[in-house]
Amino acid sequence: MHLDELIANILAALLLMCVLAVAFFAASQLLWPDGEAKMVILIPPDVLTTASIKAPTHPRLPDAVDTRLVKPRPEQD
Repeated sequence: MHLDELIANILAALLLMCVLAVAFFAASQLLWPDGEAKMVILIPPDVLTTASIKAPTHPRLPDAVDTRLVKPRPEQD
């Protein structure tokens, strides 16, 4: 190996290390700063304006259950 090849290889290795260092530095920093953070305050919805006044779509369940009509659960095999 000649001296000029050795110097070229050392300079190529240094250039590669510099490129990698710049790439890692650029990856860890933001490329452009973020703008100011904007705070949004969500207020709870007004119950009177958002409540539904329509009849419910689900069937009305009885208040009491007649246990004489209830059948036992079938046995699992």
